[in-house]
Amino acid sequence: MKTYLVGGAVRDELLGLPVRERDWVVVGATPADMEAAGYRPVGRDFPVFLHPETGEEHALARTERKSGRGYHGFVFHTGTDVTLEDDLERRDLTVNAIARDDDGRLVDPFGGRRDLEARLLRHVSDAFVEDPVRLLRVARFYARFAPLGFRVADETKALLARMVADGEVDHLVPERVWSETERSLALPGPQRFFELLREVGALARLFPELDALFGVPQPETHHPEIDSGRHTLLALAQAARMETSTAVRFAVLCHDFGKALTPRDRWPAHHGHEAAGVAPVRACCERLGVPRAHRDLALLATRWHLHVHRALELRPATVLDLLEAADAFRRPERFEDLLLACEADARGREGFEDRDYPQAAHLRRALDLARAVSAREIAESGLTGPAIAEELRKRRIAAIRQVAGDR
Repeated sequence: MKTYLVGGAVRDELLGLPVRERDWVVVGATPADMEAAGYRPVGRDFPVFLHPETGEEHALARTERKSGRGYHGFVFHTGTDVTLEDDLERRDLTVNAIARDDDGRLVDPFGGRRDLEARLLRHVSDAFVEDPVRLLRVARFYARFAPLGFRVADETKALLARMVADGEVDHLVPERVWSETERSLALPGPQRFFELLREVGALARLFPELDALFGVPQPETHHPEIDSGRHTLLALAQAARMETSTAVRFAVLCHDFGKALTPRDRWPAHHGHEAAGVAPVRACCERLGVPRAHRDLALLATRWHLHVHRALELRPATVLDLLEAADAFRRPERFEDLLLACEADARGREGFEDRDYPQAAHLRRALDLARAVSAREIAESGLTGPAIAEELRKRRIAAIRQVAGDR
């Protein structure tokens, strides 16, 4: 019975990155041996145990054999005859197939350390194609490590494209697609996740609403990058640069879905794309099981982002309409997220990355002034029924009018 540190912990240590969690592989043991040593069994599909003191996961070395479609279609084998190399060979990328023993010696049968030095994400073996989740995982690793100079090996991209062509990607369950997407959105380079999916043909299968934006032009005056899909990914990169939440980043990803529905004879203009985008955003969220908070912010950004962009030009009454439509009085924190999404959108254009976005400060001030109007004071003035709401609106508009004076 011998224990090895494996996977991401070894990889991140070699890269000089913080190690968030540690996984271990145990060779030469049976489940009975583990329980006798005080480990607590927790694995459902294959034997995994929690260390009696540290609580860290220890899995018995295993092999796997494809038995069906999708990522559930595997038969696992564990036994004292399974070697460490057997276990490492079933892993996805060489940089994740490095182990370290108790004496600090590395076991690296597939050249993972060499690929770390070369900044290369490369598959371990052709068995890689048997698990469609690996396509999402590679895209996620690319989103994490591309800012460090990593790229995906050409031969690995070829395998990913083959998985798409063979239909393996169509067997991914929506919950897993969203799980990997949400984790990727939180990373330093979330746009890389979608770039790789598009390069290997998977974006059209998993995110058809986003894929449809590529090749759709916008006015060059406002969008020097021209392409709507490219703009979306530039905006997503800005949202990451601004260190926003995954909900904000998802809203940025979705905000222009309506441009894919503009008739070609109207290009490059996209009048009404905000309202047109609501249906495809809903469809995407329903298909993937997107959490309500993410969905609602994405719908809000889709429908109202142009109003936010034009905030300095809007009449006070229209600003109040925007605040009410966004439910800003009851949910100011979500309105703040809307402003962040719109700022990322505005900066997600070639040459606009460092531009100021005064619209956000303008609307924050407008909300503060409007919220300061006392509904109780109006109610206590003797007004009743609809007259209270009319007076409240009148006073809020007057308060918002002060913002123009502040400028």
